[in-house]
Formats: sequence, structure tokens, C-alpha cells
Amino acid sequence: MSLLVFGKTGQVATELARRAPDAVYLGRDAADLTDPAACMAAIDAHKPDAVINAAAYTAVDAAEEDEDTAQAINAIAPGAMAHACAARGIPLVHISTDYVFDGSGTAPRGPKDPVSPQNAYGRSKLAGEQAIAAAGGTHAILRTSWVFSAHGGNFVKTMLRLSETRDALSIVDDQIGGPTPAADIAAACLKIAAQLQADPGKSGVYHFSGAPDVSWKDFAEAIFARAGRAVAVSGIPTADYPTPAARPLNSRLDCADAETVFGIPRPDWRSGLDAVLKEMGVSGA
Repeated sequence: MSLLVFGKTGQVATELARRAPDAVYLGRDAADLTDPAACMAAIDAHKPDAVINAAAYTAVDAAEEDEDTAQAINAIAPGAMAHACAARGIPLVHISTDYVFDGSGTAPRGPKDPVSPQNAYGRSKLAGEQAIAAAGGTHAILRTSWVFSAHGGNFVKTMLRLSETRDALSIVDDQIGGPTPAADIAAACLKIAAQLQADPGKSGVYHFSGAPDVSWKDFAEAIFARAGRAVAVSGIPTADYPTPAARPLNSRLDCADAETVFGIPRPDWRSGLDAVLKEMGVSGA
């Protein structure tokens, strides 16, 4: 299967390149995601068997002041990709987010649950989902959360950096979700793309996040424990850590459909964390 990937240096794209080195990866220099025509032209030029969109505008707080750019990259571009894929009769796998939900309650959200994004980033990602579905082609929208890896910017790397100079931290403890290794997302995308090519009837929205669900405080404590860092962690409410963009308190995702349809179970993020720390050369406790 020849594969075209939008994205080159991001967390998931980097992991995809390790697993599918023969695929074509388009960075910003090769595919301007603010130009939908360029995205369609890239698909027509490379003539792949499947497309994975691992590129996105992910600056959640900055999107509050730059929603037009977020919409261009997260909504208009994926819609253009979906139309090009539909015209060629090939599947598109697109990575989305738990931010399409309002974050209320405590129950895991399923793919068919009502959506109501609470910030500009979430609105742009939801618009992208809607544009892909409207194109009418074979597709899988994979919503995930709390992505981490040994590269790029993410919570694990931030905690390790802070642990170099701090012996105590206050971390939000009322936001709950599933940390998700980028490596597992990449593997899931490849498996989904192959199955969609064989069975377009599997098109739809799916959830994929790491298990077990934890708070950011719980996640931080696990990072420090597994990295052998002596950092005391105290919990604080979201209200004590204001950000320009509202964050969902409930990021739990019901991932049963991904396992039932594609045979992809939720990954244990603790194993993924150990692998990331090993890759970074961080010795354990």
C-alpha cells in the first residue's frame, strides 16, 4: 500500500515514519495547509493508495486569537483532502481530539455522543470532522487525547524539564483523561488505513486513548516515579491554573468501537511512558 502522510516533524508523523519509512511525508515546505488547493494537488500528484492526515494547528491557547488560521489548517485543509481522496476512491485517516466535547460529567464519551467544543481549537477540529464526513469518501476520524512521545512538545517532556530545577510542583488534578503514546496512535492509523482499503464500510468516527484514565497530577507522579525524579506533586483545581483556552475536565473516551471494528485495544500508557523514557535516555528509579 502506497501511503501519503500530511505531516513530517510532529509527534505522530515522526512515529509513522519509523513504521512506514517508504511512505511520502509532506511537511509545511511541501504542503501548505492554509492552501486547500495545494493539499488536493499533492494527493493528485502522488496518487497514493491511502492518506493519513497527521498535521494540525495544535497551539490551543494561540487559537483563541488566531481562529482563522486554526480553521484553515484544521478544517478547510482536511475537507480538501477528503474531497481529493473521495474523487480517487481512497481512504483518509484523520486524527482529531477529545476537545470536540464540552468536558462535562465523568462518563467516557463515545463517538456518537453530542459534541460541543469549548474553545477555538476544538471548534476548528470539529469543523474538520464535519468537512471530511461531508465529502462522502472512505474515512476514519480518530479522536485521541494527551499525546506524548520522546519528540516534539508534550507534557512528559515538560515535566522532565521542570524536574531539573524544581523539587515541588502544583499540577491540575480535576482534569481526567487517557495519556496516549504517539507510537500507538501511529500504529493504529496504519492498521486502520489498511482495513479501510479492504473494507470501506468501516468508515466513521472512532476513539483511541491510553489506559487507565488519570488526572494530570496522577500522570506527573507516574512520570517522576518512573524517571527516578524526586519531585513532590500537589494537586490544584483548573480554576487555579487559568489559560486563554478552556480545557475539558472530562477527557475520558470510550474506545470500544476501535477495538471491535479494527481490533485495536487501548494501549497501556505506562508501558508507552517507559519506552519514551528509555528513548530519551532517562534512567528509572
